[in-house]
Amino acid sequence: MTSPSAERVRAALARVQDPEIRKPITELDMVRGVEVTDAVARVELRLTIVGCPAADRIESDVREAVLAVPGVEAIDLDLGVMTPAEREALVTRLRGVRSMPFGPGTLTRVIAVSSGKGGVGKSTVTAELAVELASRGLAVGLVDADVFGFSIPGILGIADAKPTQVGDMILPPVAHGVKVISIGMFVEDRTPVSWRGPLLHRTMQQFLTDVYFGDLDVLLLDLPPGTGDVAITLGQLLPNAEVIVVTTPQAAAAGVAERSGLVARQTGQTVIGVVENMTGGVFGSGGGDEVARRLEVPVLARIPLSPAVTAGGDSGAPTVLADPADAAAAALRGLADAVTARGRGLAGRSLL
Repeated sequence: MTSPSAERVRAALARVQDPEIRKPITELDMVRGVEVTDAVARVELRLTIVGCPAADRIESDVREAVLAVPGVEAIDLDLGVMTPAEREALVTRLRGVRSMPFGPGTLTRVIAVSSGKGGVGKSTVTAELAVELASRGLAVGLVDADVFGFSIPGILGIADAKPTQVGDMILPPVAHGVKVISIGMFVEDRTPVSWRGPLLHRTMQQFLTDVYFGDLDVLLLDLPPGTGDVAITLGQLLPNAEVIVVTTPQAAAAGVAERSGLVARQTGQTVIGVVENMTGGVFGSGGGDEVARRLEVPVLARIPLSPAVTAGGDSGAPTVLADPADAAAAALRGLADAVTARGRGLAGRSLL
């Protein structure tokens, strides 16, 4: 048998990822030294912070990877923590120099999901779409921008999850392959959020700059209902975003939903289509078609009223994964098809 070498051990460690940052630990300068003597591999490993929540997972993965190297019979793991200077250097390298990583010029597709009023299932549609896109192999992030009525953590089953802070960089929890951040992760349970414009603006800016999502294919934003401060702030910060308007079949809801699309256009964002949610129930008909007609965009999906979606939102099990045969899950997959198939043209964008 070939004697194990430090190079082979390092190659094995390069396949171990930090589960929060989602990069190999060797790229993050967490591996400080590797020696192999008499079939024993000695590895110096430095975690990012004291009490790192991913410590047990990283240690287990490191031991498994090293002991799988032919000829290695034991591992001597020296586990420590980065110095403040080392941690700051890592944060700077990960975040780069961009002050607004998802603004104009980004390679990430930014999609905001809006509605004219609450109760139309906007957050559920956003969460299900995010999970469906992630299940297709896309790198997906989700910002719960509905500060006053945050519900995304509960819908995705991470109501008790807390972000990890490395220096001034925030690592978002991951649910069903989606990186998620919400104000609900920073306030005590059932504590109401009563903030005014400047604080809301600062919070949204921090979510987009201080939270480390890594390289994303898609960033979804669950906007609060209506046309208030948060919608305007995100329009200013992300004029490159595409917007999906969610409404119910009720014809009377069309005018309210239309306004959320018009506000998005005023900031330069592109309205790409309408989702009619709760189709086929007791909410009448024609609402989705009317909003689409007024905004001159297509109806991207009609999602039927479904007990499975309601149950999934309560249990934290998205329907697209938990009950893929459900009619609503099929409609949500159709929404994902429409979103991924669409190019970044000028349709729906105000040219004024």
